[in-house]
Amino acid sequence: MLTTDLRPNETFEHFRIDMLAIRTSMTTIYQATDLQTGQRVAIKIPHPYLECDPVFYSRFQRERAIGRKLNHSGVVRTLDSDGLNQLCIVMEWVEGRFLREIVTKEGKLTPERALRIAIHVCDSLEYIHSQGIVHRDLKPENIMVGEDDRTTLIDFGISACEGARRLTFLKFSNAMGTPDYISPEQIKRKRSDARSDIYALGVILYEMLTARTPFDGPSPLAVMNDRLVNDPPAAGEIVSNISPQIQEILFRAMERDPENRYASAQEFAAALAHPEDVEIINRSSRKRRKVPEIALISLVKRMLS
Repeated sequence: MLTTDLRPNETFEHFRIDMLAIRTSMTTIYQATDLQTGQRVAIKIPHPYLECDPVFYSRFQRERAIGRKLNHSGVVRTLDSDGLNQLCIVMEWVEGRFLREIVTKEGKLTPERALRIAIHVCDSLEYIHSQGIVHRDLKPENIMVGEDDRTTLIDFGISACEGARRLTFLKFSNAMGTPDYISPEQIKRKRSDARSDIYALGVILYEMLTARTPFDGPSPLAVMNDRLVNDPPAAGEIVSNISPQIQEILFRAMERDPENRYASAQEFAAALAHPEDVEIINRSSRKRRKVPEIALISLVKRMLS
């Protein structure tokens, strides 16, 4: 039987639990010490009620396999956990702060810092995409920020390998990602690719610059509805120190049609590194419109049927 109710100084396999790091709807992560090596690690353990869920089990095993495949300084490293008796993922312990904590406590970041953080994330995305991996749930909660604003991507729980068989949770949010950051194609249940992660990073950059996400509404469905039919509001109308070039970068990263976005994280990073070279497109003809939420509810029902 799996357990996620561990206390400091308790032993789990050959690890000593140091503290509870975070508890989510599906897993608990502890900081622990490997008693064999002395290394500080993070241990991710599913909640007991999920241990008999075959879809969750397959996804959890996929997450572990993806983690063991990746080797990059900007991606959390999954350690060898073969031989353990309980289902878990053992990872390196990453020092730093969640980007969510930084944005919540500090509010709007300077354009220089926001772009610097986004460039580091692009470097990690370029690497995982080169390995055939799409993160699919990029958000401030899954980005750790360390010294010199260098970043580490964490939580590959709903990531996918290109060409892999789809695995779908019954819960809408778990199947797709977080409503504030998912791309229009994910909402429509089309197969996501690297450009879906680029869209999410565009939303994150917008939030770092303005301290708010670009789409809102009274419910997650309303938020997704706004994303399906509209461009984001101009960030420069919210914060005065955003240049037209940075605004253009945001618009392109969050294009509704993936074909119109940056084709790769490397291309996105190049624009972020040299915004002065970005060509500004006239988008004045694009009018914001509203589609009744009932239309999106109908779409969701068709997708989940």
